[in-house]
Amino acid sequence: MKTLALALAVTTALSGMAHAQEIKQFNLGILGGENAQDRMTSNECYRAAIEEALGVPVKVFTPADYDGVIQGLLGGTIDLAWMGASGYAKAYMTDPESVEAVLTKQNMDGSTGYYSIAFARTDSGIKSIEDAKGKKFAFAEPNSTSGYLVPGAEMAGKYGPLDQYFSEVRFSGGHEQSIVGVANGDFDAAVAWADGLGNWEDGYNSGAFRKAADAGLVNMNDIQEIWRSALIPEGPMVIRKALPQDVKDKVIKLTADLHETNKECAYGVAAGEALDFVPVTHEAYIGIVEARKLQDNQ
Repeated sequence: MKTLALALAVTTALSGMAHAQEIKQFNLGILGGENAQDRMTSNECYRAAIEEALGVPVKVFTPADYDGVIQGLLGGTIDLAWMGASGYAKAYMTDPESVEAVLTKQNMDGSTGYYSIAFARTDSGIKSIEDAKGKKFAFAEPNSTSGYLVPGAEMAGKYGPLDQYFSEVRFSGGHEQSIVGVANGDFDAAVAWADGLGNWEDGYNSGAFRKAADAGLVNMNDIQEIWRSALIPEGPMVIRKALPQDVKDKVIKLTADLHETNKECAYGVAAGEALDFVPVTHEAYIGIVEARKLQDNQ
């Protein structure tokens, strides 16, 4: 019996080693919205932690737009990414077996949502979306939830075709570009994302404004909020379904524990102050998937 038990233990150990060796590299995709170097710097500690946990090289990829990350996940060249709900919806709609939503950001008040916030310069005289009528307006990019899908749908539902409501509608390329564009006067108003908690002058607790303020790209006193969307489900951390389960388990646990093990690193990954990273499933994004289907069919 001892011989049999030993043989089984050795077989199990060897099998586990073979399973663990199925990947030679792990690739982390970071969505657009700020320049590539800032994205890599904010996530370097996260990359290093995953590399240590998996024992294989971890590379960071920073495609120019959201679709680059989506296509990387679908094609198997990116293994993990933090995505907006709309980006996740596109990946899921293209191939339901490509990725799975596993974690999401929990705000300091315990909520798991955020807002699309429209804003303008404080000296522009624009204090509401009504004031922005006939002005130049910028969305982030087509695959952004808070930068296009949700605000575009809500505004169009109330004000009609946006290309007729505003004098010009453009895509800036990302949230950071929208914020800098409004601050510099390239756009009269735009949208970006935030948890809506904390102080405006700090860029709220987390989100695109907080990142831009922390980086010194904008003085929040130079811009003001003029509109806020309904609450949007916080985007998920998605991981490729085809990865070995032990690899997925290690990365999910590492990320779920990040606020306890390395709060400074978690700040960079969460784009500001957050309470935790908590479990999430596809069911949280069914409404966004349906909204995305409607948008794509129009």
